[in-house]
Amino acid sequence: MRFLRRSSTKEADTTDGTAESGTTVEDADSAEARRKGYTPGKGRPTPKRREAEGRRRGPVAPPPQTTREAIRRSRELRKKNPVNKEERRAAAKERRERMLAGDERYLLPRDRGPVKAYVRDLVDSRRNVLGLFMPMAIVVFITLLVPIMVVQQYATLLTTVMLLGMILEGFLNGRRISRQVREKFPKENIRGSSIGWYAFVRASQLRKLRVPKPRVKPGDKVD
Repeated sequence: MRFLRRSSTKEADTTDGTAESGTTVEDADSAEARRKGYTPGKGRPTPKRREAEGRRRGPVAPPPQTTREAIRRSRELRKKNPVNKEERRAAAKERRERMLAGDERYLLPRDRGPVKAYVRDLVDSRRNVLGLFMPMAIVVFITLLVPIMVVQQYATLLTTVMLLGMILEGFLNGRRISRQVREKFPKENIRGSSIGWYAFVRASQLRKLRVPKPRVKPGDKVD
């Protein structure tokens, strides 16, 4: 009990002393806040970036519940931004033209680099049986619709022979092109399977549909 009384007496003396000097605890805190380099708190937590962007943009519309609603929203967006649509179309057209021209900045990763460009030139400088793959597939589909057994049998035989010839030509072309690429780029790490497959796919496409467009004509010499 004496300890409690003694503490109470000290607290009273401290309170009386601050009252007489005219300085309170709040005044001391205010003086501390006015010191140089001190930034007072805002009194509230800083909002997250997602919340701040949501407040600026306004409420987000709920996702469409049906396909019809999604189509309707896309049409409304196209009507509101016709200029952006034209700009996107023009940009896509420009990218397509640059890619067909062989611009490295617009090519797919599989087509980039001097090695792949050299492989394309080697394939495009020759006429390949593999180039008949797509027309042959169309012919086979048409013959299957003909209700004549003899025609279907001959078509099947011809297709089998051509497929075997294409496989053999693709294998030989892959080995030849891989050897030439290694001679042309001795410091590059050349994988024969990868180069052979790339040449096979390039040769199996129609010449007019190849991307990028051929830079050489059949019969031209490629150094």
